[in-house]
Amino acid sequence: MNAKTMMRKVVFGLLLLTGCVGTQTVDDPPSVHNFDATRYMGVWYEIARMPQWFEKDLDHVTANYALEDGKLRITNRGFRNGKAKIATAVGHFADARDVGAFRISFFRPFYGDYRIIHLSPSYDEAIVTTGSPDALWILSRTAKLTPKRLNELIQKAKRWGFDITALEYPSQR
Repeated sequence: MNAKTMMRKVVFGLLLLTGCVGTQTVDDPPSVHNFDATRYMGVWYEIARMPQWFEKDLDHVTANYALEDGKLRITNRGFRNGKAKIATAVGHFADARDVGAFRISFFRPFYGDYRIIHLSPSYDEAIVTTGSPDALWILSRTAKLTPKRLNELIQKAKRWGFDITALEYPSQR
């Protein structure tokens, strides 16, 4: 790994950590309970997100989750100007295994919160945050949600105190 790549990872890790440990939070929606990690694994499409510098201008964004030896492996993939951008992370349960809360790291040794605050009973829609009002993702097992369903999820996020006017909607063509 060259020095420039290493420096980018250090900066990314520090910024991620800073965003995850801030004192400002939203109305503290709890992580989901009765969580089945095995059902959560697989590919999720990013339907909406709060702006993040590391996702600037990314479209066709997916996250692939896998459990390996009791650890979470995450591969995020998106495209900017036709070029794939991939970020990988590791994680572990932050709480009991039936709670949708992880500690994840894109750059060890820095870990941040990953909290699933909404999960449909069929495990096909999710809302995820770090606990910061500036970090929210609406995920789906399919590349599109109906406008009605997307609005319902957005309104849920609004009730929790997220600024939904800031949401971005990456293309999922």
